[in-house]
Amino acid sequence: ECKTKFSAEISNNKYYCYSVFLLGNEKHSIQVASQQEDGEPTLQDMAVLIEQVTGVPVPFQKLIYKGRSLKELEQPLSALGVKNGCKVMLIGKRNSPEEEAELKKLKDLEKSVEQIANKLEEVNKEFTSIQKGFLAKDLQAEALKQLDKRIKGTAEQFMKILEQIDAINLPENFSDCKLKKKGLVKRVQVFLAQCDTIEGNIGQEMDKLQSKNLALAE
Repeated sequence: ECKTKFSAEISNNKYYCYSVFLLGNEKHSIQVASQQEDGEPTLQDMAVLIEQVTGVPVPFQKLIYKGRSLKELEQPLSALGVKNGCKVMLIGKRNSPEEEAELKKLKDLEKSVEQIANKLEEVNKEFTSIQKGFLAKDLQAEALKQLDKRIKGTAEQFMKILEQIDAINLPENFSDCKLKKKGLVKRVQVFLAQCDTIEGNIGQEMDKLQSKNLALAE
């Protein structure tokens, strides 16, 4: 278990937190800024950065300010009373090197999920533009065919990722990894459901277009 003290300063809606970690001779300094442009940094912003620096996962951090536990991650630090020069203490437990290795695998898979999700978003945007009539009618059939192929490929990539996640066997005491794995599985399942919906919509649009073409041919 480690205990860490933070001192903080505010400048232009950013907290510059100069930290001294009470872990033997180990010392670090961190700067916490909002992830939202022109926004105030939140407790979540601070906690994520603390995890990166200390290795103490966000769910297992206990942040204490003036004897009070800070729990509202979505709240701006200012709303929690954390001001210039304030000191915040962290109490938490680091993961073992073995758990960190498994956690890295899951984080790498998480990055892959984000990349595939971007492809899903691109297909959805292109399909929406076709639905709105932004593409010439004589080009729609081929475009829909290509989108159908791409959405099927995207779903297949998500399925492969899901198989890789399922293949990671974790000991009972790897609680942080188990939490990350569970959350990642849920996200992939949501994206797969979106793939099914979009694929179904593309199929319906292809059927409608085919019916129109047959009617015109008659």
